Amino acid sequence: MHLGRTTLSKFLIEELRGGSEAPDLGALLVDVAAAVKAIAAMAGKGALGLPPPGAETAGGGLEHLARQTLLQACEWGGLVAGMATPALEAPYALPPQYRRGPFLLLFEAIEDSGDRVGNAAVGTLFSVLRHAGEAVPQAEAFLQPGVRQLAAGYAIYGPATMLVLTVGRGTHGFTLDREVGNFILTHPDLRIPAEGGECAIDASHERFWEPPLRRYVRECKAGRAGERGRAFSLRWIDSTVAAVHRVLTVGGVFMVPRMRADPDAPVDEAVPQDTLPLHQLCGVNPVAWLVEQAGGRASTGRGRVLEVEPKALHARVPLILGSCDEIERIERYHAEHDSGADEAYVSPLFNQRSLYRAEARRGPSRGFGRQP
Repeated sequence: MHLGRTTLSKFLIEELRGGSEAPDLGALLVDVAAAVKAIAAMAGKGALGLPPPGAETAGGGLEHLARQTLLQACEWGGLVAGMATPALEAPYALPPQYRRGPFLLLFEAIEDSGDRVGNAAVGTLFSVLRHAGEAVPQAEAFLQPGVRQLAAGYAIYGPATMLVLTVGRGTHGFTLDREVGNFILTHPDLRIPAEGGECAIDASHERFWEPPLRRYVRECKAGRAGERGRAFSLRWIDSTVAAVHRVLTVGGVFMVPRMRADPDAPVDEAVPQDTLPLHQLCGVNPVAWLVEQAGGRASTGRGRVLEVEPKALHARVPLILGSCDEIERIERYHAEHDSGADEAYVSPLFNQRSLYRAEARRGPSRGFGRQP
């Protein structure tokens, strides 16, 4: 038992006290938490709790069951006007017997992760926005930048189930006590170190990175003998929730950057589909706000990601987040690259002359040695 410890419900009552939307917002987050408990039970059973493999294609897999659990937990209470998820092309319409409320809920019930088949940790992401007016929300109502979020968080299903959330007053972690069925505040006011020693990026896609990212990762890989003068650890797990959770607890950076075709490839190679950036509204925005509320920084590489205006319900944007000093360095590298300050001077008279140089294959250089 955790007598005297702070439960999620008690935390929300105290944290939201005095706010005009406090009772309803707190109640919605409690509904989300109830769904997370049910999803944790399903995820914990693995294949034992799912239909036979053939049934997954008919809508019986964990993603489908988790999505239905969240929809059913949040549709009936008169708290949401509508919900949206990447699995549905259009916003979810509430059944007509339920009253619409003042909020919009965006979520990814089980993130699209290849690691689940390897029994690795995965999670649920969610974001709460305000709904203006009483009309049934269309897709345009959800197109709000991340700075307008009222609450955001994720659940991570591992050896323990944790719920990490923010309502704009810090980032806080709760651990599910399975014996009593309560989320208990175990990680209050998480803070990310300004400097981090870890870099999480999928190195298999290095040939598609922009030059500023290659520069940054090259410096990290150089270790103590390199320009940074200290050792970094490079790691990757195909789970946004697991990677962001590690950043929140030990620092470092997590990157799902913008990709481009490799101009030096003998044959133009298209950027593969699995390098696409994350979903902006229900993936990038919640984790970016959590990281900022924990003292970190979240960027596209060229600016604050929470200020990016979404263009579509399922829009995707690049994400680079983590320790402040590291993200500021990466943004500086992008600015230097965009201005040409990081380009070495190439002399047309005294450099090596050959038809087989990369510059010759791509045509004449522009300006002071800038490559096309």
